[in-house]
Amino acid sequence: MKALQDKIIKDGKVLSGDVLKVDSFLNHQIDPELMQKIGQEFADLYKDAGLTRIVTIESSGIAPAVMAGLILGIPVVFARKRKSVTLTDNFYSAEVYSFTKKVSSDISVSKDFLNKDDVVLIIDDFLANGEAAKGLLSIVEQAGATTSGIGIVIEKGFQPGGKVLRDQGHRVDSLAIISSLDNGIVQFA
Repeated sequence: MKALQDKIIKDGKVLSGDVLKVDSFLNHQIDPELMQKIGQEFADLYKDAGLTRIVTIESSGIAPAVMAGLILGIPVVFARKRKSVTLTDNFYSAEVYSFTKKVSSDISVSKDFLNKDDVVLIIDDFLANGEAAKGLLSIVEQAGATTSGIGIVIEKGFQPGGKVLRDQGHRVDSLAIISSLDNGIVQFA
């Protein structure tokens, strides 16, 4: 997606050989016009998939997921990373390791919002090692629902997550695939 690649080049900051900071438009401050374009791209890719839900993980996956859900006219469910006083039982859960935060979290989704009749699109901001996607896939599987695909805003193609998920037979649609961050320069696949 050219608009996303242009934004990454213009405003993204390479912090090291494997960390890209995009907090000026995706995961701290949000560029709503870009999110709308991203949502439209996911909606176009999955318009004929019979989707009933989009599932994401808090917090950076919410903006692109909500935009896609708005365009598709379906609810967006996000997995919580922190325990809530309102989510005490009757939930699906999985453990997810965060590459950027170097910490494991238990994520959870209420059973009220995901069931065996759902056809799900998983959306997330980044795909590196695939841990968040695997956790969300586990939750969808626990619900007995069907995963139609995994939509990723930015994939780090030089890390194994995309290959692992694709080798497992999952449809993965990444809007920008980065092949390298070497020498502080973003290269796209």
